[in-house]
Amino acid sequence: MWKEFKEFAFKGNVLDLAVGVIMGGAFGKIVTSIVNDLIMPVLGYFMAGMDFKSLKYVMSEAVMEGDKVIKPETAILYGNFIQNVVDFLIVAISIFIFIKLINKSKEKLIKQKEAVPTPVTPAKPTQEELLAEIRDLLKEKQ
Repeated sequence: MWKEFKEFAFKGNVLDLAVGVIMGGAFGKIVTSIVNDLIMPVLGYFMAGMDFKSLKYVMSEAVMEGDKVIKPETAILYGNFIQNVVDFLIVAISIFIFIKLINKSKEKLIKQKEAVPTPVTPAKPTQEELLAEIRDLLKEKQ
């Protein structure tokens, strides 16, 4: 059973998938940072200084007694949702472009392989042609 697991775990496809998942997670963090730290503040600046993270629709206010929260606020955090949608769109577009570039490079490789001419080997003579040649050689010797 251990041998079967080792064969499965160390196949190229499984390792490639693991590397892809790790790279995807790291890429997702980079895109999230770009959205949160670069894109959304710029959009907020052009929308009169709006902070998208703080956008929400309050359904019920928090009930407080002094500093103690009796009932927490209930709200729909649509600003955070907008940020997550922008985040998703950037990741999806990036992956689409990346896959498109990979497919184009694969097509170029396939075309290059097809374009390489295969060496032409002369056709081998048929049995009849060989026999005729032998016959002609024998006639010449007589």
